[in-house]
Amino acid sequence: MEKSLDVKLAKIKADPSCREFIIADAKDPDMAYGVAAPGRSPEHYAQEGAFRSLEEFRQCIRDVVKQGLVDIMLMSAHTNAVLTIQERLFDGSHVTPAARCNDTTDIHFVRNGAYGTQPSLPFRTATLDHIQCGKIDCDPSERNLGADLGLYSITFNNDAELDRQTLAAYRDFRVEAERRVFRHFLEVFDPNSPANPIDPDTLGAFVNDNIVRALAGVPDTGRPIFLKMVYHGPKFTEELVHYDPTLVVGILGGASGTTYDAFKLLAEAQAYGARVALFGRKINNAENQLAFVQMLRRIVDGQIGPEEAVAAYHAVLQGLGIQPYRSLRDDMQLTNPVMSYVSPASMPTRVSMAGGRRPAESTIARPSTATRVLTNGGPDFASMTKEERLAYHRKRLAGTLG
Repeated sequence: MEKSLDVKLAKIKADPSCREFIIADAKDPDMAYGVAAPGRSPEHYAQEGAFRSLEEFRQCIRDVVKQGLVDIMLMSAHTNAVLTIQERLFDGSHVTPAARCNDTTDIHFVRNGAYGTQPSLPFRTATLDHIQCGKIDCDPSERNLGADLGLYSITFNNDAELDRQTLAAYRDFRVEAERRVFRHFLEVFDPNSPANPIDPDTLGAFVNDNIVRALAGVPDTGRPIFLKMVYHGPKFTEELVHYDPTLVVGILGGASGTTYDAFKLLAEAQAYGARVALFGRKINNAENQLAFVQMLRRIVDGQIGPEEAVAAYHAVLQGLGIQPYRSLRDDMQLTNPVMSYVSPASMPTRVSMAGGRRPAESTIARPSTATRVLTNGGPDFASMTKEERLAYHRKRLAGTLG
């Protein structure tokens, strides 16, 4: 089956201003955490059985892939071997399997450990052959058994020697990947222990410049198909997109936060030029992952706004009899520092997908609500009021997930 990732990337390459948007579920935390990697079990009591088992975690992956609303499922090399190579989970699915290719020391998050507070050092557990065919040496005919896409992460810490080591390791990976016809996307973390302080207000400039400089010597055959990075706000996202429209910018989700944190981050990043979102903990720690993913997809497809999506998500939880972690009021709060500067007053305009500017949603004159259905029989969201769209999503999602 044709993969939605390939279709969307081709459209974005042909027209960087198109509305295509790629969503990835980052289910690779076992490359970073220990027993806590699968996330909290919804049925834990005190500290007994507080976390999901690895098999329960993999069942979540199966469920999301079966749902079919994400474009990429990112996994550890081990999980990729089990689900992609052994179970053939992605055969007949438009979802693309991917594996984390390296695990730098700044993501070694173990209980009572302090690795994440020390400057990042390059390290790789997985080999590309293990990802592609599940063993140390692949025959040419076996390389399509597993994933042909992987994530490689780097962290710049404003230290010449450490950053040189990071770049050298990334170069070696790119050479190996190109020889094996293996695609990758590049994750760029913010400094985890900078040698010299960086002004938080200009951190986005530091990261952008390092990305541009690091890729300037890489021809098309070795370049990442997209980026995964912290969303540093409209200014720096627009800057990177303007510099090179062929460089597909993606955002990472970070900590779980509130549901509004996730939905608002997604909507704003898309408005300012991002074309990919890779959410790990935000999806994995949701009360209902399938409902959460449905809302993500409806937001990027322009069917519902982030505020409405939070209310609709809570309505679905209520319909399914699931107790939310927070009240609707508390879940509507912005707690993610990366989004704290965003407010209606400070953002009277938003960048349109066509590259120009359009009025904020609250100032858009809406068509008459007399027509609710398009000629193809589908709902006409543009003609609906906010309340009508909310009621539609509540009814549809409750029926789908109930």
